[in-house]
Amino acid sequence: MADLSMTKTHNPIPRWLPGLLLTALIAAAASGLAGQPAIASWGLGSLTLAIVLGIIIGNSVYAPLAARCDTGVVLAKQKLLRLGVILFGFRITLQQIADVGVSGILIDALTLSSTFFITCLLGMRLLKLDRDTVWLIGAGSSICGAAAVLATEPVVKAAPSKVAVAIATVVLFGTLAIFSYPLLWPLVHTLLPGVDQAQFGVFTGSTIHEVAQVVAAGHSIGPDAENSAVIAKMLRVMMLAPFLLCLSGVLRRQSPAATASRPVTFPWLALLFIAVALFNSLHLLPAGLVAMLNQLAGLLLAMAMAALGLTTRFSALREAGVKPLLLGAMVAVWLIVGGGAINLLVQHFMG
Repeated sequence: MADLSMTKTHNPIPRWLPGLLLTALIAAAASGLAGQPAIASWGLGSLTLAIVLGIIIGNSVYAPLAARCDTGVVLAKQKLLRLGVILFGFRITLQQIADVGVSGILIDALTLSSTFFITCLLGMRLLKLDRDTVWLIGAGSSICGAAAVLATEPVVKAAPSKVAVAIATVVLFGTLAIFSYPLLWPLVHTLLPGVDQAQFGVFTGSTIHEVAQVVAAGHSIGPDAENSAVIAKMLRVMMLAPFLLCLSGVLRRQSPAATASRPVTFPWLALLFIAVALFNSLHLLPAGLVAMLNQLAGLLLAMAMAALGLTTRFSALREAGVKPLLLGAMVAVWLIVGGGAINLLVQHFMG
């Protein structure tokens, strides 16, 4: 009987394979569409198209496939995204990191702190939302989207429903940024001709919510913008640990016993990305191998974008309610206007 039971439960196809195949097919379709002149003229890159196709499929025909594909889709959204971002370091050199340098760190720090403060002010004073929801939306908007929300949750001990609302909010406005920032670039370049693509990339990396969204937006703008955007974003992600330590300190003063054992997440992704970029600066690998790694990074990121789209549900946004979405909208406006002002001021005085 035991042998029969083992035979019945054995599945020769790994659970993650269908989902990975689906994300790979969407990534391939996005790449093919991006190569069409009519679509390329709109400025839509393969990463942006992958998330668009993912959203369309995820909110239409994906439901019957979810039971078989969810494991692989989640794997692509989490693990492949991280691996793709780390491998993206092979496009970056120490000189490019130095170009972003101290001014990029200062821009990130000022944008992070001001965004979290304004989120708290608008959320708790104006909209009368509860503290945990506001803090989670503030963390996601200030640092790195859903990842920051999930990293902040163990510190504030928020209810699962509040975590879901915060994630839905930051995913929505971060996704909208993928489309709005490439449209914003020609306007900024016309009104402020002194701002080059690399500087706009720093603005992109310091103000868009998610790592994946920064990559997609930067990719649509151009290679210089993409590279500087990812560097600025990784520097911003590295601020997650000190941010959580500060937040934990505030909570500890308010309730010492309740916060004594709350963990703080360390941003290993950002450190690994910078380590790969530093290694790449040594030029120890053959150019052909580096090119292959760059292609692999592009594929993994496109699959991650497809997975992100597949898991973006319009129903979750409806359930979030009006006030959190209104807060997310106001913070998104601040990130563009206030974050843009911070970028211009720092680059003016330190450029």
